Amino acid sequence: MYIEQFFEKGLSHSSYILGSGDECAVIDPQRDIEIYLKKAGEMGMRITLILETHLHADFVSGHLELREKTGAKVYAPKSAKCAFPHTGVAEKSKIRFKDICIDVIETPGHTPEHVTYVVTDKSRSDKPCAIFCGDTLFVGDVGRPDLFPKIAEKLAERLFDSLKKITSFSDDVLVFPAHGAGSLCGRAIGANRVTTVGYERKYNRSYLIKNKKSFIVSLTNNMPSPPDHFSRCSEINRQGPRIASKMKKVSPLVPGEFYKKSLSEDYVIIDTRDFISYGGAHVDSSYSIDINGKFSTFSGWVIPPDKKILLVSEDSQQAETAVKLLRRVGLDSVEYFLEGNLFEWAKKGLPLKRTKIISARDINIILKSVENCTVIDVRAKQEYEAGHLKEAINIPAPDLRKRHRELDRDSNLILLCSTGHRSSLAASILEQHNFKNTINVAGGMTAYNNLSKNQREE
Repeated sequence: MYIEQFFEKGLSHSSYILGSGDECAVIDPQRDIEIYLKKAGEMGMRITLILETHLHADFVSGHLELREKTGAKVYAPKSAKCAFPHTGVAEKSKIRFKDICIDVIETPGHTPEHVTYVVTDKSRSDKPCAIFCGDTLFVGDVGRPDLFPKIAEKLAERLFDSLKKITSFSDDVLVFPAHGAGSLCGRAIGANRVTTVGYERKYNRSYLIKNKKSFIVSLTNNMPSPPDHFSRCSEINRQGPRIASKMKKVSPLVPGEFYKKSLSEDYVIIDTRDFISYGGAHVDSSYSIDINGKFSTFSGWVIPPDKKILLVSEDSQQAETAVKLLRRVGLDSVEYFLEGNLFEWAKKGLPLKRTKIISARDINIILKSVENCTVIDVRAKQEYEAGHLKEAINIPAPDLRKRHRELDRDSNLILLCSTGHRSSLAASILEQHNFKNTINVAGGMTAYNNLSKNQREE
């Protein structure tokens, strides 16, 4: 038996190859499938099966992409009622290839249709050795049941029972979850990417809540806000995503034509450069979403899915990377990127905007010397509550799309996150609502805390 994990940092998503002999299965694949094709080829294996644990909410899956390329069979939960040709699996379903026997158990809770694949390597033993549990069980955490608000309590109750199923296996059974730390499919997933049944039975915070009512309350209150695309991707995965490899490639567009399209309500602009570059000069009304941050997640969160997309990137390679990352969250309508970057744009005399950027050491100076300042901590509520500036109010960056109405347009708005990425996004959103006095703090709370620590040590 051979198992390979593929961890996609931007989405904190884990997918897997499970192999035996010259065949293998891919479990919960991402949409861009080249990594699986390459690894299978290196190992001398054919991809013959594609296993989906559930309808993923945080990304568009690569099951149809992979089937198109390899001819492999797709297995998915029967209760998902997927609209594309597949083999539906349910409790007691069995899948067999080479020395691998896979038993299916239904483990709803994170979603209504969830299953877990229980693997036995017959060449070694008749006892299960690994489980691929999707988003039911994580390292130190469990899948959140509140993505379906109307049935959140019912799902939490079902999750309580599903965890009993999973933890009934022996301590040494390996657990391969579909997400790791940083994913919003859980509340506080641990840093390890693989675990065991025994470890989770002993240390998993949610599993250790033995009272069902308390468990339900815990899993349906004070959860992080789910991004907008969570409500879209599940249905895309159910219907079957478009084949990305057949889509039109993103094309360069000269500044004058780019400018004309940027004025149309049919388009939105995403600036994929770092926040320092964005702050120095950017196209009016563009979203600042650094490609080196949680690009897919925040793009899926704030970009209207019915709009066509224009990109401002460092170069064509970065633009092509952005297209791949946008497709991961179902944003398929990327048409053009700005040819020649902002350098050529500026040479044409086209209008530019800028965002003021300060260092963390300047915050207190500005608060003391400038009247009418408001500090806005644009991190998630849980991050804010873990530690923040006493002057700061908390409005998470994506929420500013609506909550900008709570702010004084004449105030100097000091925007603060962990590093400067989300606060740049926040500044770009406020700019679209005609706020003129936004200030991004480079380095965010990370820099502020380091500065305070250094001052204490001195």
